[in-house]
Amino acid sequence: MTLHKKAGRLMIAGFKGRTMSEEIKHLIHTYHIGGVILFGRNIGAPEEILHLTRSLQMEAKAAGYKVPLLISIDQENGVVRRLGEGTTIIPGAMLLGAAQDPAYSRKAGELTGKELKALGINWNLAPVVDINNNPKNPVIGVRSFGEDPHKVSELAKQSMLGMQDAKVMTTLKHFPGHGDTSVDSHLDLPVISHDLERLHQVELVPFKNCIAAGADAIMSAHVHFPALESEADLPATLSRSVITGLLREELGFEGVVTTDCMEMDAIAKGIGTVNGSVKAVQAGVDLVMVSHLHGLQEQSILKIAEAIENGEIDEVQVDRSIERIDSMIANYVTWQEIEAGSSVPEFMGSAEHYADMKEIYEQGITLAGGTGGSPIAHDDKVLLVYPHNEYATMVEDKRYSTLEMAKQLKNVHAHVEVIEVDPACYEDQQQETVSRAKEFDRLVILTLNAAAQESQRDFVGKLIGTGVPADVVAIRTPYDAAEFPEANRIYCTYEFTAATFETMAEVLVGKTEIHGKLPVKIV
Repeated sequence: MTLHKKAGRLMIAGFKGRTMSEEIKHLIHTYHIGGVILFGRNIGAPEEILHLTRSLQMEAKAAGYKVPLLISIDQENGVVRRLGEGTTIIPGAMLLGAAQDPAYSRKAGELTGKELKALGINWNLAPVVDINNNPKNPVIGVRSFGEDPHKVSELAKQSMLGMQDAKVMTTLKHFPGHGDTSVDSHLDLPVISHDLERLHQVELVPFKNCIAAGADAIMSAHVHFPALESEADLPATLSRSVITGLLREELGFEGVVTTDCMEMDAIAKGIGTVNGSVKAVQAGVDLVMVSHLHGLQEQSILKIAEAIENGEIDEVQVDRSIERIDSMIANYVTWQEIEAGSSVPEFMGSAEHYADMKEIYEQGITLAGGTGGSPIAHDDKVLLVYPHNEYATMVEDKRYSTLEMAKQLKNVHAHVEVIEVDPACYEDQQQETVSRAKEFDRLVILTLNAAAQESQRDFVGKLIGTGVPADVVAIRTPYDAAEFPEANRIYCTYEFTAATFETMAEVLVGKTEIHGKLPVKIV
């Protein structure tokens, strides 16, 4: 294998479009890249996804690959999901944490893997095993199972095992922990200053537990840990003491280590994507992920190849990385099954899958407080007030909207009017909306990260202050629930998917009971 192809095997690349691009074809033939990552921009109907993944695999086979391509995706479920129409909506981590039954995590993981596998996606960049012990974390939050290290550990392990049962590779992220940060690494470099003892007692617990249970891959965090790395502002992704010293040597992980996207600002604004890719391989990672720009992907491969040639990267280490990557792929996918899987199976997005997940939503959605009150009566005039989704973090898919709640509530109640609020214009819309609210018998108010936004809290407070019985539904962070104790009933859904809203609408009118318990403290 040439050095260019050895370097290429260490690359996971993204591309635009629902069909194979010329750029990704070039990377496959010229460099034998290890795999691709799919985003919402690549996702169509199930038939389109399967056609895309098969096309990529057949291109790799024609290019002379010994083992199939890694085809990866961030299908965490909940607020971070890429699959859309024709697939099953599956609960995300914090809703599973609220359901508090590891069997549900196993079931959700297995169903996730089953549908991904049927679409030709063989590697899921999940589960998130970060401990969400910082209410101000802007990027993890409800992507975590909760704040208790041992509960997170068990739920994550079962999610991982469920996906593995379905023959899909899994990824623990983000090592050695991204939960206790107040900075989004897409935008800047977070720092976690805990000492080593604390890290072993909290952040590292689920990693150690899942490694012991047979973890396939681990994704590094673009976070600086002074207790682990003496060089100032060096992210874990680029730290040999973290990747090789802690993860490989101390924790004994023998699987594949991948970076998070090297175009994130925590890397790009510092060392830069290309030089950072070299530094990450020197630290001991096996796969470098460059998710967007073709120029950076090719430059990174060439720079890694150059570093191997001049001895800055140990070629023996690269050979071991390639062995790990090829071994992981060979354990989960074969050319024969790719060639045989030419059509989407009937179970994709089926009523049976829907029913299995509906049970979990009912067990996870949480009544988190309030003064009490009865369900919406048959003849009540209801005003639904909800914010337009402008709060999604960079990792979330912008295709999914909060407006689905209006449709679901109207499906179960005849007298619903709707006001959608632009988060940038709370003050402008406040007086008119509060005045309108007084004309109704009941209010349903959705909040979206209100705990972090004073104008939204003030707006919701004035609606509750009208005296019209108000149900508040925190549709993302559960920390919103602590802000409105005077509301009639306060619910947490942890995500704003159609399936979540369907169950929530039924709860509001008394058709369904829920049993979730908060997986984080909100006071």
